[in-house]
Amino acid sequence: MNIILIGFRGTGKTSIGRILGRELDMKFTDADEYLEKREGKTIKDIFAEGGEKLFRDIEVQVIAELSLLNNTIIATGGGAVLRGENVRRLKKHGIMILLDADVDTVYKRISKDIHTQQRRPSLTNRDTYEEIEYLLAYRRPIYDRIADFVVETTHGSPREVARKIISFIRNHVMDLKN
Repeated sequence: MNIILIGFRGTGKTSIGRILGRELDMKFTDADEYLEKREGKTIKDIFAEGGEKLFRDIEVQVIAELSLLNNTIIATGGGAVLRGENVRRLKKHGIMILLDADVDTVYKRISKDIHTQQRRPSLTNRDTYEEIEYLLAYRRPIYDRIADFVVETTHGSPREVARKIISFIRNHVMDLKN
């Protein structure tokens, strides 16, 4: 069984995923990092080469590979859930945990993260704050529909959020190793 972390960028999927991996003695994989390593280029470069369609097509291949792992925490890209085939594959082999945060928090986190600014393209023609508002409004119903558990990350440290997830898993999942 895998633990799949979904949610918008800046909600803590990578930092919380690393903590969960250590605490639960599970491997951790960030899907975007895996994709960039696999392709030998940044997501921004892939977008420049073939737009969002090329990126999402590659992402489908990556999710297909990652969904076959076992005993792994997988942090997905924020838009991975836009393709039904990704959702089906991930749900078949794992439990979906939505990390959610409000627009202001996501904006502050993304604005501070130089890595995100250099390697992630804009998905709309809007400024960063408006883009977050727009994309969250579109994606939130999808996230909510597919999540097995939702945890708010606006307040609390990554360790506190990880503890909430661990508590949920221990109370609702029989055996983490299957």
